[in-house]
Amino acid sequence: MNLDAIQSALRDHNLDGWLFYDHHHRDPIAYRILGLDAQMFVSRRWYYFIPAKGEPQKLVHRIESGKLDAVPGAKHEYSSWQELERELASMLNGAKKIAMQYSPRNAIMYVSMVDAGTVEVLRAMDKEVVSSADLVSQFEAVLSEEQIATHYAAQQRLDGVLTAGWKHIGDEVRAGRNPNEFGVITFLNQAMEREGLFTDHGPNCSAGPNSADSHYEPSRESSRIIHSGDFVLIDIWAKLANRPEAIWYDITWTGVVGREPSDREQLIFSTVRDARDAAIATVQKAYTENRAIAGWEADDAARNVIRSAGFGEWFTHRTGHNIAIELHGNGAHLDNLETHDERLLLPNTCFSVEPGIYFPGEFGVRSEVNMLTRPGNAVVTGPMQRELVRI
Repeated sequence: MNLDAIQSALRDHNLDGWLFYDHHHRDPIAYRILGLDAQMFVSRRWYYFIPAKGEPQKLVHRIESGKLDAVPGAKHEYSSWQELERELASMLNGAKKIAMQYSPRNAIMYVSMVDAGTVEVLRAMDKEVVSSADLVSQFEAVLSEEQIATHYAAQQRLDGVLTAGWKHIGDEVRAGRNPNEFGVITFLNQAMEREGLFTDHGPNCSAGPNSADSHYEPSRESSRIIHSGDFVLIDIWAKLANRPEAIWYDITWTGVVGREPSDREQLIFSTVRDARDAAIATVQKAYTENRAIAGWEADDAARNVIRSAGFGEWFTHRTGHNIAIELHGNGAHLDNLETHDERLLLPNTCFSVEPGIYFPGEFGVRSEVNMLTRPGNAVVTGPMQRELVRI
């Protein structure tokens, strides 16, 4: 935990402090930001208050009095609920505007960890509880130079794995050994392991109408055979193995087996590609102009292209997600559909750009790249698919 940086950020946001609270590991964000052991046993409520100025304060139950010993600050203890509320009020004395892992109306649910009852207690103390979403982005999503290097290392290796995957499908089909989706996943996983990459689950290989299910996951028991003439989507993600601080790389490409694309497939791919590029251009323009940009703005840029082409109802998910040490990180997402994400796309953060159009029972197209923002610039970190792959 970087106390000086947190207190400086609190002052920049005109906040009196940041109150962390947990019970039974309800708030994993708190453990990461504070540097606490995420595996430690927690059976009683604890509170940790970082004021904009001054010494942090901690409140712990007497039978678990050492739970916050790893972080600095004055310790307060409680046993009864009356004592808890009295001690909490005392340590928050003088603070009015307090950030918590809370989101009004649960609008940004990714940071909405605090229960309504705890917020009620604080409001009864005449505290204004505001969302910590922007603070979480700053301390969870902003990457170090070493972390950025791990993203590029994963990118170089995973792009090679994907290329090998397309070749594997083509070789197997031409040899008459038509592979199934699960077999392709097995091939990709083995290739990733050889490259020193880790993936938490997946990847996904979706053939024919399965590509219209944006979260399709084939299994050994239920897996479509890939034939010549099929439309195929591969979504693959990985990070460097045995590196807890490593950053993910996450991409999706599409192609056709043994033929040229139909006019309809080409139209849908071109629309998705243009929507992807519109979101990229919107982020790049904002960064070139040194202008703050929120996640929802990039989503709008992509979605407007697809709506204008008449396919808006078949674009059923957000345009992108934050990428950090977790695949779906806690920074700003490119989203004005599932949420209205007003969090800023901060410098030195990474996120996916992945619009898609899906026709149930037919096929679906998604084109996914990753972007990295830098002061004054924003870049795509890997190759960008321009045409459907001919497998």
